[in-house]
Amino acid sequence: MLYFARWKIGLIVLLVVAAIATVLPNFFSEEQVESWPGFLPNKQVVLGLDLRGGAHLLYQVDRQKLIDDRKKTFLSDIRQNLRAERLRFTPPRMSGLTVQFAVRDVADVDKAREAIRPLLDPVQAGFFGQGSVREVNLSVDGPKFSLELTEEGLAERLRQALQQAREVMLIRLDAFGTTEPSIQIQGEDRLLVEVPGVENVEELKRQVGKTAKMTFHLLCPEGSVGEARVSGPPPDCEIVESDEPGEPALLIQSGSRLSGGDLADAQAAFDQQTNEPVVNFRFNSRGGAIFAELTAANVNRRFAVVLDGKVITAPVIRTAILQGNGQISGNFTVQSANDLSILLRAGALPADLEVIQERTVGPSLGQDSIDAGKIAAVIGMIAVIVFMLAVYGLFGVFANIALFANIFLIFAVITITQSTLTLPGIAGIVLTIGMAVDANVLIFERIREEARLGRSAINAIEAGFSRALSTILDANITTLFAAAALFMLGSGPIQGFAVTLVIGILTTIFTAFLLTRMIVALWVDSTRPKAVPI
Repeated sequence: MLYFARWKIGLIVLLVVAAIATVLPNFFSEEQVESWPGFLPNKQVVLGLDLRGGAHLLYQVDRQKLIDDRKKTFLSDIRQNLRAERLRFTPPRMSGLTVQFAVRDVADVDKAREAIRPLLDPVQAGFFGQGSVREVNLSVDGPKFSLELTEEGLAERLRQALQQAREVMLIRLDAFGTTEPSIQIQGEDRLLVEVPGVENVEELKRQVGKTAKMTFHLLCPEGSVGEARVSGPPPDCEIVESDEPGEPALLIQSGSRLSGGDLADAQAAFDQQTNEPVVNFRFNSRGGAIFAELTAANVNRRFAVVLDGKVITAPVIRTAILQGNGQISGNFTVQSANDLSILLRAGALPADLEVIQERTVGPSLGQDSIDAGKIAAVIGMIAVIVFMLAVYGLFGVFANIALFANIFLIFAVITITQSTLTLPGIAGIVLTIGMAVDANVLIFERIREEARLGRSAINAIEAGFSRALSTILDANITTLFAAAALFMLGSGPIQGFAVTLVIGILTTIFTAFLLTRMIVALWVDSTRPKAVPI
């Protein structure tokens, strides 16, 4: 039990030394670390918003706009599905949340019911899509159809929009190089965004909160913009302004089979002929097939690319584009082309978001929190060190050496994984300091008990380590389960506490049963004690 092969000793010592080397950059400034040679560790602990300062933004989804968009899409889907079956029907009209229309031939009722059947499918809801919510209620009275959007379905669409907006924001923040952002859903229609270390909050709001809804439309084959402004646009057509000042508005078809969600990639580049910045985009397999079909069937017609409700470009389709590639050109700068490509790669926000609360946490507040955490950690460490020395003497020295190694291991793991250290995380580390010596206390008390029973020093030490193992494992495993539950069910500060607690539990088990036992084994091998000095 007390025997350690040389390779095991070397491996344990190497691990502790590597942990110390990994933590070392945290004792220097970022500028100093950047000047180090490349082969040296250069990662530092990522500080959370409460320690480093940064941006705190609370977004609210425009619920009414989301509902209006859903109603518009629903109305367009009904028209397209009925026309696809070549049915004759009265123009669908929407009143409130209800769409009404009638087929002109009673014999087509069943065919019309089958045409709109896909629109009646329930919306998948709940975790892992295990539940479903009815989004549309249908009633048929002779040739008259009435389809009503349900409040439950709209609420589920809002929940899904929040989830999608959160994912899109995370992708955008990663693309812009921000570290460890926190995005949480609050209530039914809000998103809390916290980004540590951000200095330009306005730039963050501009890039992260952009809707970037991209759609592709054919121009309306009938009518003109002037006529549409006077007497209204033709059915299924709408007027869209140009993104370029001075450029005329266009009359485009409302329905769009292609959107930014069909894009596989978007990259800023330079046009080979004009050398101007452009954005090249590529569709996924589904989008590429639709794009090829549309371009093949509409040669010599104009094709408008609409971004955030404005026409970016409207080129003429000269030939069928079968490869699924396209290009957006305009008066781009290098930066604006790059920004647009990032937004398109990140995807479109599914709804409009409004900042209803904005707060900038200054670094002075973060420094105060760091100083308070340091004081708490130092006081806790001194108390533990003094207690272990007073109660266990030489073995207390061994425990304190393991304690310092444990702290270095915790910070090494946090540094390597780039986990965000928050103020609750520091509290978790302080708690771990107490838990770390708790394992040694159980071992040492077991050794004392075995010595009182008349065992020799070596036998008492061996029995102490072996018999305390199950108790320590039970205590730490149950705490590990609790910490895992906090991480999975909690958010923000609670997750920060749970992360450091989990790391501390794992390093504590390592230092108690490997490092402390190795130190004791080396001491026993060199001194061959007759009594246990506890």
